[in-house]
Amino acid sequence: MDNCIFCKIIKGEIPSTVVYEDDVMIAFKDLNPVAPVHVLMIPKMHISSAAEITEENAHVVAHIFNKAKEVAEIMGIGNSGFRIVNNCGENAGQTVMHLHFHLIGGKTLLWP
Repeated sequence: MDNCIFCKIIKGEIPSTVVYEDDVMIAFKDLNPVAPVHVLMIPKMHISSAAEITEENAHVVAHIFNKAKEVAEIMGIGNSGFRIVNNCGENAGQTVMHLHFHLIGGKTLLWP
């Protein structure tokens, strides 16, 4: 998508602090962190939201979750614990319509 901010980050058109990248996903620091560690993990394939996950693209989500512990370890919280959050749709708080997962940690997290 030409106007998608995350697609522009993937293409390198918008700078970001990348902490992990491979051929399927990219993980970068959130500009407005809610915890000492706050990383966005996004697929390079444009998928609008969790509501758009299909049998054909579900492998992308599986890959991201498979790499989440590695991203947490890179950020120094692999053993202390972390949370993975996904907002699906505007009413859930999704502000960028490109599937993404917040990896959050570095402190004791409360619920909610």
